[in-house]
Amino acid sequence: MDRVDALVIGAGVVGLAVARSLAQAGFETIVAEAQNAIGQGVSSRNSEVIHAGLYYTPGSLKARLCVRGKELLYALCDSHGVPYRRCGKLTVANSGAEEAALRRLQDRAVANGVPVQLLDAAQARALEPELQCQAALLSPSTGVVDSHGFMLALQGDLERAGGMVALGSAVAGARLSDRGSHVVRMADGSELEAAIVVNSASLHACALARRFEGLEARFIPREFFAKGNYYSLAGRAPFTRLIYPAPADAWLGVHLTLDLGGQAKFGPDIEWLDVETPEQIDYAVDPARAEGFYAEVRRYWPGLPDGALAPSYSGVRPKIHGPDEAAPDFRIDGPALHGVPGLVNLFGIESPGLTSSLAIAQVVTAMLKGV
Repeated sequence: MDRVDALVIGAGVVGLAVARSLAQAGFETIVAEAQNAIGQGVSSRNSEVIHAGLYYTPGSLKARLCVRGKELLYALCDSHGVPYRRCGKLTVANSGAEEAALRRLQDRAVANGVPVQLLDAAQARALEPELQCQAALLSPSTGVVDSHGFMLALQGDLERAGGMVALGSAVAGARLSDRGSHVVRMADGSELEAAIVVNSASLHACALARRFEGLEARFIPREFFAKGNYYSLAGRAPFTRLIYPAPADAWLGVHLTLDLGGQAKFGPDIEWLDVETPEQIDYAVDPARAEGFYAEVRRYWPGLPDGALAPSYSGVRPKIHGPDEAAPDFRIDGPALHGVPGLVNLFGIESPGLTSSLAIAQVVTAMLKGV
């Protein structure tokens, strides 16, 4: 049976970042990816935003790893020539209640060490003349990135450190050992021995963990799937920054994001799916949902023309909470929690997962350093 120091399951942005970090720490590392290319799952269906770290509970993994990950991501983009733009973001309020929410957001940003500036309506319109708001919170460190370029850079570093990505290599399950060497079963019937197994299978992570013999069921959360639909704007947007409404509950509202070419898209909305497995997901965007988008967007951009929104694409968030529950923190479940040496399960790595990926990789590597 072939043996490797570390097997990372899933070649999305987080899996690649973790594998790169492990390889650079001296572990012989393979990434097993079911698809025939990297980043074909959740990582290919997001808004490509580099989040500043405004929204997350101070001291939480999401807050700390987003802020740290943002710094690492900008540095990697600079060193590897990955295209990005630090365009900034305005979170806008159009009611008294939303202004109060904006002030709470400002307090949270300060607690998380994120630079922000509260603007009145005139100051906000001086930056974005087409914007309608009573107040806005400016986040200058928010940006957008070429996410596929970022993943290619991670893969390049992984391979330079002696690691590799095995495409078309679906993992069926594993027999875990408390003696530090696990046997991973591939879908084609072959087996691989590894001292380290990192489950970064995103939408599939919970189901895969249930097929890990030797991991107690109480350490595996239930998965939920929440679809986010995006619509593209015909023509150019009159904005140079990202525009977000004041946050409501766990959802950040229908926001305007820009790609590196300045093309605008709106979304995501949130559509909880009644499916049990990722294979049952329908990624088609329903044109009828655009109606709700027009109303939401015109609260901050009254000039949005009729008929300007076209269905674009959708993504699905790998959630570990239901629609009526508060969003939990990232789960980076290592040996200290579940007692299995060399095993790390990554559960509920939704936004800001892309921004946090390099920092998540540091945490996982630190957990496994002694293996």
